[in-house]
Amino acid sequence: MAHISDLRAGIFTYLDIFKGTQPTAALSDTPAECAALFVTPTAGHVVRLPSVREFPSIGTPANIVNVPVYGQATSSQVQGQSDAPNLEVTVNYNANDMEQFHTMIGDPVIFRFMMCSASTTETAAAAATLATPNTEFYFRGKIEAILVNPSLTDATTATMTLSTQSDFFGPATIAAS
Repeated sequence: MAHISDLRAGIFTYLDIFKGTQPTAALSDTPAECAALFVTPTAGHVVRLPSVREFPSIGTPANIVNVPVYGQATSSQVQGQSDAPNLEVTVNYNANDMEQFHTMIGDPVIFRFMMCSASTTETAAAAATLATPNTEFYFRGKIEAILVNPSLTDATTATMTLSTQSDFFGPATIAAS
C-alpha cells in the first residue's frame, strides 16, 4: 500500500463526490468497491469540491458513553452506540463553482476523502493510475445543506454539511500499477 507514511501538513487533501447511478449498498461496502467507482468513472460522475478551506475529522468515533453515577465525583464510561461525526466542510465560496453542489442537496452520493503527498488532478487518465502516495476514506451519504457566509473583511465562504448513510470504509489506497 502507498499510504502516506511521514508527518506533513494536509495541504493536498481532497473531497471527491461520485454522483452517478448509485450501486446497491452490497456493491459499495468495501474500500475496493468504492474505489472502483472513482478509478473508472463515467464522464461527469465524479466531481471534486473546489477551494476547500477546512475539512472535518474523518473516521469512526469512539463508542463510549458517559454515565453519571449518584455519589461519584466523575461519570463512569460504558460502551454504547457511537454517533456519526459532524461533517462540515468550509469552502471559499464562488457561486459558479458551487452551483452543481447546490443541485445535489439531498441526493444520495458516495464521498471520497483523499489525503495525498502531492497535488493531483481528477481526470479519467489520472484517476486510472494515481502515482501519488495517498490515503482514502469512503462513505455513502448526502449533501444536506450549503450555507453561504458573507464577510465584509475576508473571503466569502460556505459551510457544506454532509450526512453519513454508511460506515466509513478505509483507509484505502489506489496506487500506480
